[in-house]
Amino acid sequence: MSVVYDRVALIGLGLIASSMFWAMKRAGLAGEVTGYARSAETRETARRIGLCDRVCDSAAEAVDGADLVVLCVPVGAMGAVAKEIGPMLKPGATVSDVGSVKRAVIDAVGPHIPAGVHFVPGHPLAGTEHSGPESGFAELFDNRWCLLVPVTGSDPQAVARLRTLWEGMGSYVDEMDPDHHDLVLAVTSHAPHLIAYTMVGVADDLRRVTDSEVIKYSAAGFRDFTRIAASDPTMWRDVFLTNKDATLEILGRFTEELFALQRAIRTGDGDHLHAYFTRTRAIRRGIIEAGQDTDAPDFGRVKRDG
Repeated sequence: MSVVYDRVALIGLGLIASSMFWAMKRAGLAGEVTGYARSAETRETARRIGLCDRVCDSAAEAVDGADLVVLCVPVGAMGAVAKEIGPMLKPGATVSDVGSVKRAVIDAVGPHIPAGVHFVPGHPLAGTEHSGPESGFAELFDNRWCLLVPVTGSDPQAVARLRTLWEGMGSYVDEMDPDHHDLVLAVTSHAPHLIAYTMVGVADDLRRVTDSEVIKYSAAGFRDFTRIAASDPTMWRDVFLTNKDATLEILGRFTEELFALQRAIRTGDGDHLHAYFTRTRAIRRGIIEAGQDTDAPDFGRVKRDG
């Protein structure tokens, strides 16, 4: 691959930003990558592990002269960051993000993007339960989808260039309307995370089952819930507060389905249960056939140190 952007600025240096850096370096997609994190400790860690070519002590310094700025902070913080860096953005630059919610990000960030700067929101559908600058790795985006969500008036060339970057980092790329994006993610990510948090919380409440038993005898189902529920609490708080309507809609449907399953169990309706489980099993097969997971246990994740 050849260089797509001469200078890229990553604002926020967690899992996604660090993986972007290593993926860009792997494929030679950026001339220089600058980075900034609000925490001095995070900046020091980034410098120690060689994350970014230059770690800056302010967001303004990091974006100075950047051709692409990627906001990699929790969605609740994006508006404030955009306001801070807006005056420093280079004409012709592109601003993007990696947030799991798109309508709220567009509403918060859009007003702070000056004329002559392109705004192309994005969302890589990749992650692990780990967070922080040391959790990133170059392969995170390989064969995973990245959704670009152009806003009204987004420059087609700016969108195409950003697509080239994500493809160079290993992703499949699609474009989507922001409201549809938020509904899709409520189904595929947000509601499942809330359900996982709830299930782990329920286990914590059932004092008749001791903590040691929960930990020792975790069968695959509960163990996999705990992996999801270990995700970054600040990020997920912001996701639910900013994608409220779509998440509540899906949770309403989930509650209806749950009541129907409760009734089937109570009345001994084995046919209903068998038909339901057969239908849902087919979705799992579809995910595997689409290359988005393997049929190995542990969510098809390769064991990694740390």
